Amino acid sequence: MILTSKNNPLIKETAALKEKKGRKQMGLFLVEGVKMARECFKSELETERVFLAESFVGELPFAEEKTVRVSDDVFRFLSDEKTPQGVLCRVKIPALPLESPRKSCLFLDGVADPGNLGTIVRTANAAGYKEIYLTETCADPYSPKSVRASMSGVFFTKLYTGTRAEILSVLDGTPVIAADMHGENAFSFVAPEKFALAIGNEANGISEETFKRANFTVKIPMESTQESLNAAVSAGILMYLLKKGKFKD
Repeated sequence: MILTSKNNPLIKETAALKEKKGRKQMGLFLVEGVKMARECFKSELETERVFLAESFVGELPFAEEKTVRVSDDVFRFLSDEKTPQGVLCRVKIPALPLESPRKSCLFLDGVADPGNLGTIVRTANAAGYKEIYLTETCADPYSPKSVRASMSGVFFTKLYTGTRAEILSVLDGTPVIAADMHGENAFSFVAPEKFALAIGNEANGISEETFKRANFTVKIPMESTQESLNAAVSAGILMYLLKKGKFKD
């Protein structure tokens, strides 16, 4: 059977997952595209439903009972892409209570742009920062734009959300390294074995509360003609610099 109505209850509730309110109510988020769907299936996340456009031709490793065929018009209604590939998954958002990090981690202190947040998650996964703490003022890491920018990073990292005070509490005992333009040169800085790298809001930087808690501050040196770098770019440079001794191959 192929669903052809946008008013179908399943279609309407799935379309609502493009908005934060819908994701919060249902505890689900959307994963779109062939490659992203396959990567999601390889992760420990639970794919609750798969929607395939009527015109989609291909094979995906999903159980038939979880698969729903929809008309191309309905699929475009569900999609957040300009050029949909015909594959969209409903995935359960992991319920992760706050806990202390086991290894070096990221602390995102108000990163507000979903594209930046997703890109940071992507780089964190690549650089081995598997635990990421997000203040409630951060963009939603499960928004379609953020998931898309993470390029599967969101499937393979643990994302913890809490108030700033709650996060700083679980980071007690873990040295916090704050990214700040007045800090020590990151290229000469020697990071402790385990640490939390704090990245601040794009416009306002690290919050005063986090800055007071920081054990170290580091900066990326720049030419005087450039005031700052994009938050995701800065985070990527620092993630690799602070663990430069870990990458031998």
